[in-house]
Amino acid sequence: MTTEANGPLYDLHQVAYDIFRRSLEACSIEAAFDRHLHFEGNVLVRNISPLLPPSRIELNNFKSILVIAIGKAAKPLIETLLSRMSRRKGLRGLCCAPQIPRKRNWRVRYFAGGHPLPDKNSFDAARSALHMLHRARKNTFIFFLISGGGSTMFELPLDPTISLEDTRMFHQALISCGATIAEINTVRKHFSAVKGGRLALAAPNATKLSLLLPDVPLHHLDALASSPTLPDGTTIAQTREILQRYDLLARFPQSVRSFFQRKDLPETPGAKVAHTWASQPHADARMARASAFPISTNADPFGSGSIGFDTLLSSHDLLNAASDRARSLGYEVVIDNTCDEWDYAEAARYLLERFHSLRKEHPLFCLVSGGEVAVKLDGPVGIGGRNQQFALACAFDLARWEGEPLAVFSAGTDGIDGNSTVAGAIADTTTIRRARAYGFDPQASLSQFNACPLFTALGDAVVTGPTGQNLRDLRMLLADQRRPSTK
Repeated sequence: MTTEANGPLYDLHQVAYDIFRRSLEACSIEAAFDRHLHFEGNVLVRNISPLLPPSRIELNNFKSILVIAIGKAAKPLIETLLSRMSRRKGLRGLCCAPQIPRKRNWRVRYFAGGHPLPDKNSFDAARSALHMLHRARKNTFIFFLISGGGSTMFELPLDPTISLEDTRMFHQALISCGATIAEINTVRKHFSAVKGGRLALAAPNATKLSLLLPDVPLHHLDALASSPTLPDGTTIAQTREILQRYDLLARFPQSVRSFFQRKDLPETPGAKVAHTWASQPHADARMARASAFPISTNADPFGSGSIGFDTLLSSHDLLNAASDRARSLGYEVVIDNTCDEWDYAEAARYLLERFHSLRKEHPLFCLVSGGEVAVKLDGPVGIGGRNQQFALACAFDLARWEGEPLAVFSAGTDGIDGNSTVAGAIADTTTIRRARAYGFDPQASLSQFNACPLFTALGDAVVTGPTGQNLRDLRMLLADQRRPSTK
């Protein structure tokens, strides 16, 4: 950054980066595994919930074990699981991650799936996984390791005549329409051969356990990676309503438009079961987090094998870690997730209003917010993402307070923001002035969704590289008013 070294703004930048880094470290996938499950020889022990005793699964009862990892955290998830399992025959795996690791396990097939749009590797990974699952039998145990990003990294149209190019255009229309992630993934689930529970359906008689690292709200777990292995609670009627509300059919290529206009468009296989489960007395938020989800009746659309899932980590863990770190640095902290999935501009207005009100009461103050904001893209799009867009929108408000030690931080925990190679950005009371001094038009950058060049030039882009994590976004609004204003 180019703000004055050792000044209050510089200190705020350093604090924000420190909180973000420490929060990611606190949300270790390895530690999450240890909390939720461990192995005693070939016995898998699941700590389902403090309300329930551990469950034990004797893996020696199974002839083969499959491990299928999908999403931005697929690599650390599969590596962590395999490092804890005893070596045994009949173990095979598939990993669809952002990149193929240099060090690879010979039992695992690796794919580098496309994001934010699917590519050939996305199709190849889905076909390979389906081939593996179709060969699974009753004596097969399957671990599904699911994290965010899987909706595009792992994809195959339900209609085999739809091309890769048309599939990419379909996904582009969805992510730019301004819909929430739950709405986008409702449509994706009804388009895909590997979403909405269809991946689990490919191995109907096997025993299956899904380990989840959600980048969606916990009450929308079936939106994670568009729900390849959980019963889906959405319906065709909901899909058609979303298509109409955002005028999406007109944006789709003809092959996709024709697909969604079919009168015989099939429901996802788990819709009925998911609705039935959700209506039961135990289906509250605590049990969703506890992850007890057994289904083993003959009516199970996934077949006779039992299904379970564990939520390893969530954005709640991230926000608690950020709050703990900020408090350890002396900050008064408030967590506010009210604006989760709001439009970025509306979220910026809401959080800034709350921030300015609360900071008057505390010399050191940090307002923490998680989840994701929405960006509707209109016209040509530059380089950036929702976090940089949010930070730049906040910068205009902060400019009114130049001389005050205020800053806004927003970054994705996966290390990627939109179509850029950065995680997000940090704005302060000098951002707009400095940007203009560098020859930028901040309002044009905002309206053209082109915030990345501006923040990169200022040295205020948050650069982490792929983190192997994906717990949604972290936003922080910070004030350090222990020093007198320089205004």
